[in-house]
Amino acid sequence: MARMLRRFLAILMVVALAVAFMAPPVRAERDLPIDEASGEAMVFDIIFMRPAGLVATVGGALVFVVSLPFSALGGNVGEAADQLVVAPAKFTFHRPLGRLE
Repeated sequence: MARMLRRFLAILMVVALAVAFMAPPVRAERDLPIDEASGEAMVFDIIFMRPAGLVATVGGALVFVVSLPFSALGGNVGEAADQLVVAPAKFTFHRPLGRLE
């Protein structure tokens, strides 16, 4: 019994140490806001995020049209439109290039 307990405690210690060393390092500095977007962020935005936002806008509009009778019965047509169409459209068309906040 004591041998099994020692083996269990040894395995528990190894796992605890492994988890402790897998944690990311902690920085003492704060991330300050950047006034300008980097070129890499702009390229990533124009190649990946804008097309994904356009797909989300079109898909949200389709889902909104399908859910419109149910939204009308529930009295939340405006909320459904905001979440399914307006939010993706703002993300796609109304934010500066390279700003992914």
